[in-house]
Amino acid sequence: MKIIKNIFELNKAIKNYKNIGFVPTMGGIHKGHASLIKISQKNNKKTIVSIFVNPTQFNVKKDFKKYPRNIKKDISILKKLKVNYLFLPSVEEIYKKKMKNFNLKKSDKILCAKHRKGHFEGVLNVMNRLLSIIKSKNVFMGEKDFQQCNLIKKILGKKYNIKIIFCPIIREKNKIALSTRNKLLTNSAIERASKIANKLINLKKISKTNNLINLSKFKKNLENKYNIQIDYLEFRNEKNLKLNKFKSKYRLFIAYHINGVRLIDNF
Repeated sequence: MKIIKNIFELNKAIKNYKNIGFVPTMGGIHKGHASLIKISQKNNKKTIVSIFVNPTQFNVKKDFKKYPRNIKKDISILKKLKVNYLFLPSVEEIYKKKMKNFNLKKSDKILCAKHRKGHFEGVLNVMNRLLSIIKSKNVFMGEKDFQQCNLIKKILGKKYNIKIIFCPIIREKNKIALSTRNKLLTNSAIERASKIANKLINLKKISKTNNLINLSKFKKNLENKYNIQIDYLEFRNEKNLKLNKFKSKYRLFIAYHINGVRLIDNF
């Protein structure tokens, strides 16, 4: 695996490859990331992974500081996965060029965009920069961050004429979606998060035959029983993320805080 830290060296390394898959990450490589890499490797001659903890998408500075980082471990895992290239840029390298910033439309300010002001603007801005550098036609992203995938596909997919491939959520045996943030959870919080995930899986099943579910009541019960704070718990259309009327394919979306850690998931 070749580790590259600047744009010039990256362009030189990949200029002759048209069929290259791109997996953008913020590190903390886990089995979820590994699944994205394996899907990319099946569909592309070469695969490039980026590790970049983007400061502009953290609306709370302490979240950026405490975000889990272990680059040595990440490199070791990526080598075992036989990744071809690891792009490991500095903040200065990514942001040295002036580029237009993105602003979300009012209709897009839902779910995480409503509760984390500036977050997706930061995500779109850094992805715009990464895609302008890497120029891959296939970008592999996990469905756990479904809203993020949706926005990148809608806004940047068209701009760069690329495919954003939504890859399935990978879960632990206890049904918690794999996430780098899980490393911040205590054993007690993991146990509660597992029970919450199982309850939501069951709720989604029930919704298929009963669309008169009182989500507000369900939300309050979860908050009281598991001592969590829920930002949102909503059924939304899978295609356009509009509030669901149970007439088309839909997902159940949640974001909640547990012991100071914010988790998101969808079912």
